[in-house]
Amino acid sequence: MLAPDMALYRSIPTLSEEIRAWREGHRVVAGVDEVGRGPIAGPVVAAAVVLDPERAREWWSDLRDSKQLSPSQRERLAALIRDECAWAVGVASHDEVDAAGIVEATRRAMRRALATLPLAPSFVITDALPLPETGLPQRPLTHGDALSLSVAAASIVAKAHRDRLMCESHAAWPAYGFERNKGYGTVEHLRALAEHGVCPIHRRSFAPVAARLEGAWG
Repeated sequence: MLAPDMALYRSIPTLSEEIRAWREGHRVVAGVDEVGRGPIAGPVVAAAVVLDPERAREWWSDLRDSKQLSPSQRERLAALIRDECAWAVGVASHDEVDAAGIVEATRRAMRRALATLPLAPSFVITDALPLPETGLPQRPLTHGDALSLSVAAASIVAKAHRDRLMCESHAAWPAYGFERNKGYGTVEHLRALAEHGVCPIHRRSFAPVAARLEGAWG
């Protein structure tokens, strides 16, 4: 028998939550998810995606939590979502993460994604994190990216967008391997941090970066 987390990891997201909201009279249901809470460098990125029940596509069956997909699968699906769905991205910078904390920075990115959607949402499904400041009816859904198709779609768009930003950062600061580690604290990244010090997009409030600034190691 699979452990609960493994079962969720292998689960196929559905439209159950979206259908429930549509039946409650909410015409525009947005799924929201974020990526980048754990890295020690770079922004946190959120995306909002609206799946139109009147324009269902066969490729929706391929949507998964972005962590379950290969880079090529993510890029293919992100392109389809951007071409055929209402979507938007919100970004909170590394400076905002340091100033406001990762949870508030994540909420800011999510609110920005919702605020710039081309369709005004009437209901929101999030991956666990509530957004009371929006004033919108919503359902924070634990493991939402594994359970809800629109949240899974948002996770894909957010991941593809942040990966692109980190590859651009790699061009500016190649010593840290951002195109490979995307800002996460891998062995390679921590070794580079020790050798080269802190670069402008490192999160100074995160322990490994703070320790390097304080001269505790490296």
